[in-house]
Amino acid sequence: MATKAPAISKLHLQRRADDATLAKLGYKQEFRREFTPLEVSLMSVSFVYTSTAVQVAGLAFSYIGVVPSIVSVLFYAIPNGGTFAMVWGWAIACPFILCIGLALSELASAAPTSGGLYYWTYSLASPRCRNFLSWIVGYANTIEMITGLASVNWACAIQITAAISIASGQPYVATTKTLYGIYAALVLSLAVLVSLGTKVLARLQRLYTLLNVCLCFIIIIALPIATPPEYRNTASFALGGFTNLAGWPSGFAFILSLMAPLYTIGGFDASVHMSEEASNAALAIPWGITSSIVFAAVLGWAINVSLAFCMGTDLGSILNSPIGQPMAQILYNSLGQRAALALWCLIISTEYMVASNCLLVGSRQTFAFSRDGAIPFSRYLYRINGYTKTPVNTVWFDAICALAIGLLAFVSTQAIDAVFTIAVTASYVSYITPITTRFVFKNNFKPGPFYLGKLSFPVAVIAVTWMVFMIIVFFFPATPQTTPQEMNYTVVVLGGFMFLAISWYYFPVYGGVHWYNGPIANLTPAIEGEHIDEDSMSEKKEHREEEICVDV
Repeated sequence: MATKAPAISKLHLQRRADDATLAKLGYKQEFRREFTPLEVSLMSVSFVYTSTAVQVAGLAFSYIGVVPSIVSVLFYAIPNGGTFAMVWGWAIACPFILCIGLALSELASAAPTSGGLYYWTYSLASPRCRNFLSWIVGYANTIEMITGLASVNWACAIQITAAISIASGQPYVATTKTLYGIYAALVLSLAVLVSLGTKVLARLQRLYTLLNVCLCFIIIIALPIATPPEYRNTASFALGGFTNLAGWPSGFAFILSLMAPLYTIGGFDASVHMSEEASNAALAIPWGITSSIVFAAVLGWAINVSLAFCMGTDLGSILNSPIGQPMAQILYNSLGQRAALALWCLIISTEYMVASNCLLVGSRQTFAFSRDGAIPFSRYLYRINGYTKTPVNTVWFDAICALAIGLLAFVSTQAIDAVFTIAVTASYVSYITPITTRFVFKNNFKPGPFYLGKLSFPVAVIAVTWMVFMIIVFFFPATPQTTPQEMNYTVVVLGGFMFLAISWYYFPVYGGVHWYNGPIANLTPAIEGEHIDEDSMSEKKEHREEEICVDV
């Protein structure tokens, strides 16, 4: 027992330091800090650093879920450049994605709170517009999380029907009602799982990470070995063969293919929303973000290269496979029925794990936003379950919203497919605003331990420029010749959500403009740059000696 005392003491001191950091942001500690840095990072996509840092990495890795995410959006890359887009589109997009992650990591290190994006926006924007900007970012971030949950579950439902096709050896065409039934069952089962205690959810990240890593290396190593010669491609085709099946000019088609890496390596703000449940959050969260992007980029590129060499040259038949999933057809051609079915079931399992983390992270964002009174029924949503010590009400709120979004499937295939691009575009709206406000408005931003120094501004410029450009691109339809049923519903659905959010803000008498004043401190008033209680925490003196004051 005596040998454990130093470790216990160190853990206790770390938790006190985390609680002190949160208190200076104005919030009391309400969650149990069961997520170590490894588990948070693995939730997005990494697995290095110290034993604690490694656990934050787990949350990030499992949230991104490289293989199941690639499977879900492969239909964006194949018709818009084929193998060339799969390989080089990934390589081109990843540095820009890393710039976004680095810019967010600095903010996360300075203010590690579950509210994250909308909290930073309020703290750094001008008093004249910070209430409105914080409101918009909060809603965009909430929409991102809920549509992300919907997109992953919808992809999982389609993958389950593809498994039936593989197992039966003949095409299985599911009706919209059947697909929605599978989708609803997945969402409801996830709500039950994510309502469990934080410690259980944290430890599950290790299992999730193991399965994700195994799946990655199976695709990278085993698939090329097992692929028959007739489906093996030459290097010139795999790395240089451009196939345009969409009808857009080749250059623009290639840009549209970037949806695949941007969706796959997206939602890396997942770590941010777990800030109040992670130990050493000021370092664990930014490292969780950046490491998840790096590992997802490397593994994802390797997976795409492997697929490019093993998918054959008839990309049209793969895209229009009777199985219903391009990736499933590739595995079927290379591995045969039984092995393909076994691997496909593993993909479905990891997709389900990604979905559980989407709901886990999304519920924390909804909890934080309801804590500040911005969401309807906040008084009921802002509650911690006395038994599990988790925000069960927000878990079920997000699940119900996802069920409602799933009804888009009854409008058209293109309408429900829009949830994939909405998840990316909504996240970019919520990322652009705090990154921009840091440099556009005069404020007293104080960096945390993760700081880029002189590189901060150029990295932010690259990140914001890239996101603005890609938001515009993602509003275009899949083909230049389109009908009302085949149009890109991203602008309609996302625009509808944001219209409702703005209308609620300016609604006469009851709208947020009359009562929303940004993040509400439930401990001490502490918005960075103003009204900071200089003596509120005993650790303040030591902390300030390490801070670098930046006046922008």
